[in-house]
Amino acid sequence: MTKHPLLLLTGGIFALIVAMGIGRFAYTPLLPLMQQALFFTDADAGYLASSNYAGYLIGACLAGVLPLAKRKTFYVRSGLVVSIVTTLSMGLTTSYFLMLLLRLASGVASALIFVLASSIVLDKLAATGRTSWSGLFYSGVGLGIFFSTLFIPGLHHLFDWQGVWIGLAAVSVLLALFIWLWLKDSPGPATKREQQISAAPAPPRKWLPWLIASYGLEGLGYIVTGTFIVAIAANTPAFNGDATVVWTVVGLAAVPSCIIWSMLAKKTGYSKALMMAMVLQSVGIALPVFSLSQVSLLISACLFGATFIGITTLATTLARQISLTNSNRVIGYLTAVYAGGQMIGPTLAGILSSYTGSYHSALIGAASAVFLGALLLVGGIRYDQATTHNERGHLHAIYKH
Repeated sequence: MTKHPLLLLTGGIFALIVAMGIGRFAYTPLLPLMQQALFFTDADAGYLASSNYAGYLIGACLAGVLPLAKRKTFYVRSGLVVSIVTTLSMGLTTSYFLMLLLRLASGVASALIFVLASSIVLDKLAATGRTSWSGLFYSGVGLGIFFSTLFIPGLHHLFDWQGVWIGLAAVSVLLALFIWLWLKDSPGPATKREQQISAAPAPPRKWLPWLIASYGLEGLGYIVTGTFIVAIAANTPAFNGDATVVWTVVGLAAVPSCIIWSMLAKKTGYSKALMMAMVLQSVGIALPVFSLSQVSLLISACLFGATFIGITTLATTLARQISLTNSNRVIGYLTAVYAGGQMIGPTLAGILSSYTGSYHSALIGAASAVFLGALLLVGGIRYDQATTHNERGHLHAIYKH
C-alpha cells in the first residue's frame, strides 16, 4: 500500500476505536459498575442499551437515504465530536432520562461514523487492489474494546464509574486528532487495473434481501451477549468481582478475527464463511446456559469476540461486492436492519431476565436467532462456488498482463 492509503486505513481504525470500541461498547463493562452504584435493574439496563441501538438505527437510516456521498469527511468528523461529547457527558450525570438521550445521540454518531468510514476505507482499498485488508480496518472495534478495558479498572479505582467515562472521552480526543488528519475522502478516477479488480464477480443483487435478513437476525441475537456478558460474569462467584476480564477476552479475540475471517472467505467464499461464523457464534451465546463456570464464560467470550466483528466484516464486504456503486447507501441499509435487531434484543432480554431471574431464556432466544440467520445464507453458497472460481481466473488474467 502507498503511504496515503496506509494513513487513511489507520485513521479509519482509530475512528472505529472511538465510535464503536469506546462510544458504543464501553457501556458493556461499565454496566455492572453502574448497576451497583445506581441500582439499575436488568430491565433498566436493557432500555438504556436499546436507546443507544435506536440511535444507531437512526444513524444508519440517515447514512442510507441522505445524499452524503460528497461530504463523508464532514459527517465523520461531526460524528466524532458527538461521540466524544456524549461519552464525556455520561460521566457528568446520574439522571437516567438524560442517559437515555445521551446513549441515543451516541448511537446516531456511531452509525454515521461506521457506515461512512467503512465506505471511505473500503472504496480506497478496492481501488488499490487491497480488499482483503478490510479485516485490518474492522479490527478497530476489537482494539477499542481491548484498550478500553485496560483503562477501566484503574480509572474506576481512582474516580468511580463516572471517572471511567471521562477518562475514555480523553483517550478519544487524543485519537480524534489523528482521525482528523488522516481519514479523508479523496475520490479520484480509477485506473483500468483498479476498475477490473473492483468489478470482480459477486452474487447478484436479487440475493441481497437474504443477506439483509440474515444480518438483521444477527443483530437481534448477538447484542444480548454484547450487552449482558459482563453482567452475567459479575454475578458468577468464580470471578470474584473481576468480571471485566471477560470483556478483555472479547476484545483480544476480536482483533485478529476480521483478518482471519477475510482470509477464510477468500478461500471458501464470503457466504459460506459468514454462515460458519454465525453458527459458531450461536454456540458461544448458548454456552453459559449449560455452564456458568469461569472456563465456560471465557470460552463464550472468546467465541463471541472471534465472530461478531468478523461477521460485520464479511457481511459489509459482501454487500459492497454485490453493489459497487453508492456503497455507503447499501452499507447503510444493511446496518439499519442490523441496528433494528439490536434495538429489540436488549429490551427483550432485559425484560425476560428481570421476569425469570435468569439470563437463560434470553440467551437461548438469542442463539436461536443467530442460528436461523445462518440458515438463510445456505442459498448463497452456490454463488460462492462460482465467484471464487471466476475471481481466481479473473485476477490471474489481470496480473498476467
